[in-house]
Amino acid sequence: MTIYILAFIIMLLVVAGMAIGAIVQNKPLKGSCGGLNKIGMKKDCDICGGDDDECEKEQERQRQAALAEAAAGSDLAYDATQKQDKQS
Repeated sequence: MTIYILAFIIMLLVVAGMAIGAIVQNKPLKGSCGGLNKIGMKKDCDICGGDDDECEKEQERQRQAALAEAAAGSDLAYDATQKQDKQS
């Protein structure tokens, strides 16, 4: 039982150390240098077909669509602080 507690504490210290390191360095997080390009599958991407500009454009379209949906007022949530009319 104590080995599990010790392993848990060590993992917490490792995660906390990485978090503190990321905060202290104050640099944005970056992806790895791997990915589809490293294994030769980048051209097989269904979204961009290997074109980085097309990938950026698709990500921007998705961001704009999400912003438009949020601005339109989604039916997935409601304001609990407001009185709601009870419907029978």
